[in-house]
Parts: sequence; C-alpha cells; structure tokens
Amino acid sequence: MTVPTTQAPELTAEGSEPSRLRLSGCWTLEHALAIGDALKHAPPQVAEVDVTGVERLDSVGVLQLMRYARRHQLDFDGIFRFHEAHRALVSAIEDVADERPKKKREYGVHAALARLGFAVTDNWKEVLALVAFFGETLVKMLRLFKNPSRFRPTATVHHMEQVGLDAVPLIALLCYLVGAVVAFLGSTILKDFGATIFVVELVSIAFLREFGVLLTAIVLAGRTASAFTAQIGAMVSREEVDAIRTLGMDPVDLLVIPRVLALLVMLPLLTFIAMVAGLLGGLTVGAYGLDIPPQQYLARMHDTMQLRHFLVGMSKAPIFALLISLIGCLEGLQVKGTAQSVGERTTSSVVQSISLVIVLDAFFAIWFMEMGW
Repeated sequence: MTVPTTQAPELTAEGSEPSRLRLSGCWTLEHALAIGDALKHAPPQVAEVDVTGVERLDSVGVLQLMRYARRHQLDFDGIFRFHEAHRALVSAIEDVADERPKKKREYGVHAALARLGFAVTDNWKEVLALVAFFGETLVKMLRLFKNPSRFRPTATVHHMEQVGLDAVPLIALLCYLVGAVVAFLGSTILKDFGATIFVVELVSIAFLREFGVLLTAIVLAGRTASAFTAQIGAMVSREEVDAIRTLGMDPVDLLVIPRVLALLVMLPLLTFIAMVAGLLGGLTVGAYGLDIPPQQYLARMHDTMQLRHFLVGMSKAPIFALLISLIGCLEGLQVKGTAQSVGERTTSSVVQSISLVIVLDAFFAIWFMEMGW
C-alpha cells in the first residue's frame, strides 16, 4: 500500500505585467521551502492573485503570501482571492499578524493641544470615577448600621495591622531623621541672628501642622495604596471578584470597606507617632548639636506649643486616609485581568495618591492661614 503524497505548491503567471498569478497545490508547512522559492521568482507587479485553486492552506502559506504582498507593496485584501473554505483562516491570521508600522508622533501646536485635551478628559473621567466610588462606599458604610452582619471585623483588624503596626518603625525613623534635618537647617539661618533657641518653635510648628501628617500620608500612599491595588487587582485577574458577585456578595463590603476603615483608624495614630518622632529628632539635635539643654528645650516647647497646631495637623489625617484608601481600592477594581494591567494600575494609584495628598495639603495650608488658624 502506498501513501499518497500531497501536491507541491505551484505558481503560474498569466499575461504580461502586471501579471495574474494562479496558485495550486498544497501551501502548507511541509512545503515551506518550496513556497519561499516559488514566491521569490514571482513577478513583482501583479494585478491579481488567484488562490482559489489551492488544495490545502495553513498559516505558513498565508503568512508567506502576506510577506510577499508586503515586500512588493501589494494590497493583500484587494488582489488576493481565496477559496471560501480558507477565508476564515486568512481573516484570523490577519487579525493577529498586523505588522503595520506604528503611527508617528505628531508635533506642533495642534498636536500638543490635542494631547492636552485627551489628558484632561482622561483625568476628568478619573475624578468622576473617584467621586462616584466615594459615594458608593459611603452609602454601603452607612448600610452597616442597618445590617451589622455585613461588617467584617477580622478583615478590618488584619488590615489595621498591615497598614498601621507594620508601618510604625518606618514612620518613626523617617520623621525622626526629618525632624533632625529641619532643626539643623533652621539653626544654620537662625544662629546668624543669635536666635538659635527659635529652632524649638520651628520644629514643633512644622511637625504639628505639616510634616507629621504629610510624611505619614506620603509613605502610606506609596506603601498602602500600592498594596491595596495589587491585592484587589490580583483577585480581579484571577476572577475572584466575579466569583464573589456570583455568590451574591458585594465586593465593596468584603474588599473595600475593611481597608477604608483600617486606614481611617490607623493613619491618625501614625500621624501622632510621626509628630512625636519629629519632635524627638529636633530635641536630639538641639541637645547634642546646638548646645540647648534638654530641660531648656522641653520648657521652651511647653511654653510655645499651641493646641491649635496639633488639631490642624490631625484634622487632615482622616481626609488623607479616605483619599488613599479609595484610590487604592478603585484602581484595583479597574484592573483588566492581565499582569501588565495590575502593574499599570498599581503605579497609577501611587502617583495619584501622592499627587492629591500634596495638592490637598497645600490647599489646607493656605486655607488655614487665611482663616488665622
């Protein structure tokens, strides 16, 4: 018994240039070399390519024909005629083998304004999404008073440990060193006027009003917002969030509210620790670098420190906590399901959180100054 062999690919040119090519035989992987030789000797100027006579066609044959058309700048869709049985294969390969060159970046005033417009539109959509997500989260947090069984105490305590206790050493060390740096910088200027003792007011007011809450919020924006986005984004990519909805549960109750409540509780506590650490940093520099005795430093701090500075700083902490947690959770829920999307959304949540924290802190500083607080 003999095994029938498939017919080799054939290419016939009809007419003068531009020619009409007629293909026959099997244009498959086993004849890849023969296909390449046939197309190498084909005329460059072609009016029509008839592929309806091909017996068998696979992806190798289609890709070779597409390469021939691209090499000779031929319209693949216009002059190539395929058999009806092969059209689905050709269409599928065209969809995944699009090698058209990328559109070049346009320059000029018009292109710059267009890019600016697209960026403003995208940012405005992000703002609307954040406001809508805040409203949804607020409504479902208020729903907890009506249905306390929806509250997840175990998850909330777990996230409180993750975002709070685990961050204490970093916050304390960072603010201690920044307090020391602020004291050194202040003394460099004040000693020229014989007013080194005013370093006490500089450090205390700076950390109670600004540096304590700002440094804490920036650290948590980079540490906690990224963690929230990565955790929820990984669940979205593994379709766990869809499974939660399928089971009739609300992802906001399970994933968002525990994280928001944990950050609302822990960020003010971390802010207080940051304030204390910053004041200790200033005290250390005053005692060992500026020849201010600790007793005198503490007495000056006690006499000049005002409660309103502490309240101004602490009043910003819940707002920053709400902002960081909402951005982190929202970006996580917007993951599209790929690892690249998780990375992009994590980066976006960190950038948005830090940027908005700094912008809001500047706004609050100006507002409190105008109000005389």
